[in-house]
Amino acid sequence: MSLLSPVDTGLIDQLRSAVDEVGARASDRLAAAHDASHYLLTPQAVVKPRNREEVAALFSASRRSGVPMTFRSGGTSLSGQSVSDGVLVDTRRHFRDIDVLDDGARVRCGPGAVVRAVNARLLRHGRKLGPDPASEIACTIGGVVANNSSGMACGIEANTYQTLDSAVLVLPSGTVLDTSAADADELLRRREPAIHAGLAELRDRIRADAEAVARITQLHSIKNTMGYGLNSFLDHDDPVRILEHLVIGSEGTLAFVAEATFRTVPLMAHASTGLLVFDDLPTATSVLPEIIATGAATVELLDATSLRVAQRDEKCPEEIRDLDVDAHCALLVEFQEETEEGLDQVVSEALPVLEAFSLSRPAELTTDPRRRSALWHTRKGLFTAVAGNRPSGTAALLEDIAVPVDRLGETCTALSELFDQYDYSDAVIFGHAKDGNIHFMITEEFGSGTDGENFDLDRYEAFTEKMVDLVLSRGGTLKAEHGTGRIMAPFVRRQVGDDLYAVMKRVKELTDPQSLLNPGVLLSDDPKAHLRDLKTTPTTEEEVDRCVECGYCEPVCPSRDLTLTPRERIVLRREIARAEAAGDEELTRTLRSEYDYDGIDTCAVDGMCQTACPVFINTGDLVRRLRQENTNTIEEAGWNTAAKAWGLVSSVGGVALSSAKAMPTQLPAAATGVGRKILGDDTVPSYSADLPAGGSKRVAVSASNPDVVWFSSCTNTMFGPEDGGSGDGVAGAFRRLCERAGISLRTPRGIPSLCCGTPWKSKGMAEGYATMRKYVRRELWAATDGGRIPVVCDASSCTEGLRVLLGDATESTDKDAAEDFEIIDAVAFATQTLLPALQDRGALSTEHRLLSITLHPTCSSTQLGINEDLSALAGSIAEEVSVPDSWGCCAFAGDRGMLHPELTASATKDEAAEVESIGADIHASTNRTCEIGMTRATGKPYRHILEALDELVGRA
Repeated sequence: MSLLSPVDTGLIDQLRSAVDEVGARASDRLAAAHDASHYLLTPQAVVKPRNREEVAALFSASRRSGVPMTFRSGGTSLSGQSVSDGVLVDTRRHFRDIDVLDDGARVRCGPGAVVRAVNARLLRHGRKLGPDPASEIACTIGGVVANNSSGMACGIEANTYQTLDSAVLVLPSGTVLDTSAADADELLRRREPAIHAGLAELRDRIRADAEAVARITQLHSIKNTMGYGLNSFLDHDDPVRILEHLVIGSEGTLAFVAEATFRTVPLMAHASTGLLVFDDLPTATSVLPEIIATGAATVELLDATSLRVAQRDEKCPEEIRDLDVDAHCALLVEFQEETEEGLDQVVSEALPVLEAFSLSRPAELTTDPRRRSALWHTRKGLFTAVAGNRPSGTAALLEDIAVPVDRLGETCTALSELFDQYDYSDAVIFGHAKDGNIHFMITEEFGSGTDGENFDLDRYEAFTEKMVDLVLSRGGTLKAEHGTGRIMAPFVRRQVGDDLYAVMKRVKELTDPQSLLNPGVLLSDDPKAHLRDLKTTPTTEEEVDRCVECGYCEPVCPSRDLTLTPRERIVLRREIARAEAAGDEELTRTLRSEYDYDGIDTCAVDGMCQTACPVFINTGDLVRRLRQENTNTIEEAGWNTAAKAWGLVSSVGGVALSSAKAMPTQLPAAATGVGRKILGDDTVPSYSADLPAGGSKRVAVSASNPDVVWFSSCTNTMFGPEDGGSGDGVAGAFRRLCERAGISLRTPRGIPSLCCGTPWKSKGMAEGYATMRKYVRRELWAATDGGRIPVVCDASSCTEGLRVLLGDATESTDKDAAEDFEIIDAVAFATQTLLPALQDRGALSTEHRLLSITLHPTCSSTQLGINEDLSALAGSIAEEVSVPDSWGCCAFAGDRGMLHPELTASATKDEAAEVESIGADIHASTNRTCEIGMTRATGKPYRHILEALDELVGRA
């Protein structure tokens, strides 16, 4: 028997009559079976509607088929509200619009817009969203509304409920309702009379019941996302406003939010942050009232286990790294103000209060952006970092409670006693102490099985019952901000009481009488619902076993709109392992076959996922190994031979492009088309007219006492400069700039035959990679006088490749190799060395600066940390420097953009549209292949930033 239930072809036909994009393959369904929670349900199909009309059509199909629907966007929810065994509706693909209104006072967003992207648009207006969840790197507006998100600073004063201005709702009946319309309440009365009348009746009944009013008021005096927000009946009069606010926190059980408009809050431009370290948790929580009284914007709690896990992070701030952690507890405190003077005043008043505490290290507040960023990096990535350090094969379970602040200390102490009682020795407590809102995480090994069979649940079930009693007995809520989901649905009645629970049931009946929207979420009469459909995590590969499926990697992945995201690549490897372990050969074959293109061929192995991953997984490492496993001995030998004669190979490649450029485009395009049909799309590149001619052989220079060793990229040989640029591209530009700045150069012996190794590494050709490493290391050792002279590379991907190839300290554990070479990218070298030298020599004129330049930072410039240098360099060239908010990896990835042009087209679509709207004078980047990819995507000529600098200096 197959692990995967067969597809209902009748259902698929109905869905395809409503939307174009319907995924019913095994990979489509199993990739979507996973979200950030510890629940696993496999949908019957995954659909991706383009607009609200298609959503209305899906509701109709759902009613006809009787198959329920669940909406998902970011999939970062932790309580099981975005998984389904019905139809999963992915709203991330086509609902990403962001429109800033009223000079930033409001912002209108689609449910697929990522919170960080929204705030990036608001930044230039000095505004931000009120909700500030720690998962803002990946969570979306749809989830923010569905879960009534709050976060670290907004409390209950600026959460989603308080800041939503209006919404466009699609009701289960198909009715589309824009609550911003002046006649919205009348439209609701006419189109949905039962809902309108029913909500009015509930409003009047609740308001007439003093006990109900008091209970609702008490429930929502602290953060609370258990059940429906019945405070809507107290805070709003018109049924349309009541409905609008009931939808907030409804977890997709009442309506689809097609659009949400928020009132924004001021961005506090000035902040001072510090970590207060106490000897133990009781001491830390005892001083909370005094800290809150100082006006601190945030007070985040990190217990001893949190601190120990944070110390494993190479980016860990010194305040934590230097601790000898025993029972310590830390409070991360931040003060925020609109002006520097205001901040100075607040800090001067608060610091004496903080210094008076009994601390393990002196109280200190800093405004330094790097130190503040390091502290917040640790806090925001804490859950996933802790979960990533769990034993392989175990599940990380995160709970989210709130109690009155004055009862937080005793609650934490009681929780710690529960952990001991049930032997959860690795439990962690952290969270928003200012709001009495803490998260605690335990790890559990449920065993194996499906649908709750063969799972060992006794300990977890008993612990949960005791925890529920503990929190409710202290006037708390069982879910503060993560949503009720499946994990707490059985306990809503216990928290709110029978009468208010009946009101919630009535709300659901009014809006979704057939219970087609996300059944089993938020409300459940099954006392063991939270123990069903649990996820197991089989051990698969070393590269990915740490993954907690949080989804933080997804917004930065260039293939996210074409095939798979890094999270999906990982979960499908887990599903393949599960199928193999179950002996399901057919499913295993199917998944492996679908994975070849989706998981391997269309991965750019750009490493951007690692920049977002809190446990530092580079899914590209997995893909490179899989490519290596898929290579045959002939391919391996061929690439090894190429490594031994790379000067000839790269020159031949350049000549071939020049020859193709001289022909009518149809001829080389047809030739490569035939080759692709015979040998495969992943073997033969596709030729197109937008490719440049070949470049020139790399020049050797040999100063006797050089300032730097110049490692020019072989991409300059293969690909010539963009039309309109200097004939010798970045290589010539760099050489001339150094001459004008008085900097002498030396190239390694045999430079035309050397390479950073990336072509071999990205394709998994281990023998050729080792061969090139040997050559490059030998020649650079001689050229740098044993590592004494720094090496400068003129392409950012090659700089990164060299660091990896040579075992640079930032990329390798090979410490002997790491200490040998200093590898610098030409962009950083130009900003830090060339610009000052040129200015000193009067070679840099400001009167010839351009009006505007648009930049494309690359995945490698991001990994290298040189994007600030890139912007600074651009500022010396043009008056206005623009970096598109939607920039990301172009996915050209060496030859990947020629092998799979659809990958680059998908990755650059949003950025290309933004570049067109900016309309800059010139466009620049840091890497030749990325420049080709962006030129193809935008129709604008992209060149290396040094070529633009060279032209400016030449005009001086």
